[in-house]
Amino acid sequence: MSDRRTAILEAAATVIARRGVRGLRVEELAVEAGVSKALIYYHFEDRTGLLRRTLAFVNNRAERYTAEQSAVDAATGPDATAWPDAADDPDATTGPDAATGAAPASGPLRQLEQALLLELQDLPHVRENSTAWGELRASAVFDPELRGELALASVIWVREVADQLGEVRPTAPESALVASAERLTALLEGLSARWLSGILPLTDARTRMREAIGVEVAHLAGHTADRSADGTPTSPNKLD
Repeated sequence: MSDRRTAILEAAATVIARRGVRGLRVEELAVEAGVSKALIYYHFEDRTGLLRRTLAFVNNRAERYTAEQSAVDAATGPDATAWPDAADDPDATTGPDAATGAAPASGPLRQLEQALLLELQDLPHVRENSTAWGELRASAVFDPELRGELALASVIWVREVADQLGEVRPTAPESALVASAERLTALLEGLSARWLSGILPLTDARTRMREAIGVEVAHLAGHTADRSADGTPTSPNKLD
């Protein structure tokens, strides 16, 4: 992707996060990106095309900062960087079971928690990305041409979370992993929207997310119990 095209998409995400999709104007976008209006029309033939590419850009940027954090953790250990807002989050260094005296989350479970909680951080780039994603997702309700890009991004996200859940519960059936991933990603979008709109404090949103992860992991443990000693399902038709 060319530098100018990237600059336009970065500017589009910024303007959408600031003014919403309806407030996106070519004039302001050109100023934000430092390019001419003609160049915007050259790279993106119409408004829908611009919105579709911005949606993909926002999704890719979220994947990128998640991957970058994972790389840091691989080098330094997850406890060193997992909870950037630890001073404001009483559960940030103790895990979701601290109140009961259980051991903090570790290994695959810790990685799953971190991947989801990275979307709930009071950092400028996270706020901007989450706000733009929410705006574009809401616009897809009224703009069918955005739905394909949104559906693809959602399927990929659910798949990634399902794979992480599979690391935590490796004997859980595929259908159960995907269902849990769908519930967790849907909840995360809702919690993010409530936090960004000022309805829910960030620490509460993070706590609710951890609680939900714990519920889903426990739920998947029940599916694990439905398997025989050799790992084959004893109840192949049981989905819940």
